[in-house]
Amino acid sequence: MWNKVQETVQFLKDKGIVNIDYGIILGTGLGNFTDNVNIIQTIPYSDIPHFPTSTVSGHHGELVYGKVGDKIVLAMRGRFHYYEGWTIQQTIFPVRVMKFLGIDNLIVSNASGGVNAQFKVGDIMVITDHINMIPEHPLHGANDERFGPRFVDMHEAYNKKMIAHLDSIAQKQNIKTQKGVYLALQGPTFETPAEYGMVRRLGADAVGMSTVPEVIVAKHMSMNCMGISVITDLGLEGIVEEVSHEDVKKAAKLAETAMGVLVSEFIKTY
Repeated sequence: MWNKVQETVQFLKDKGIVNIDYGIILGTGLGNFTDNVNIIQTIPYSDIPHFPTSTVSGHHGELVYGKVGDKIVLAMRGRFHYYEGWTIQQTIFPVRVMKFLGIDNLIVSNASGGVNAQFKVGDIMVITDHINMIPEHPLHGANDERFGPRFVDMHEAYNKKMIAHLDSIAQKQNIKTQKGVYLALQGPTFETPAEYGMVRRLGADAVGMSTVPEVIVAKHMSMNCMGISVITDLGLEGIVEEVSHEDVKKAAKLAETAMGVLVSEFIKTY
């Protein structure tokens, strides 16, 4: 892992990918955030050494390097999921690379199913904490101290100062946000009514198939993380409805403009 990360980092530095303020991982239906970026360079994943390639519809599969205001960002248009068949180490590989490109601040986004009765489709949920139920842990196995310590403190996986600043932007922009706990399952099936009930009883507000491994690894390397989830379907008691990936993408589209404003203004002002 160490050698592969260093080779990829050097490849990107040689391309001029340097001095980055924020790493961003864009999830389902949120790839158009890059419309808010003054793009300097775009690199397909297929051109990057040791990078997997995204196989999910709606995930473009490229790194976007550019500016938001006077801040430099590196955005992943499309992430890698454990359910696609990648190893857990492959899914988190880009986060390792981001850290060694000098990135200390990571913004992650996703689409998720809401199980909180106060939520509705299209809501933006700021993630305050998570529950990891993906069967393979990204730090399983021998620990390389060059990345981080054996045991990682996760008491503040999602940075409270970043959340507070995002709250202030949402108020100024009159954008309604929710807050909640995100639970990660392996996927790729959407949840059964019984599974949605389990998620609720475990104390989560939304459920999805990503994000948590990336945040765990980011915290392993002492990065600051902020997570935002778009509620694309509901699994409430008595109202679990049929859902497809196309439905999820359409619902994510509802929040795309507000999401773009929130994240752009956050990056400019934090």
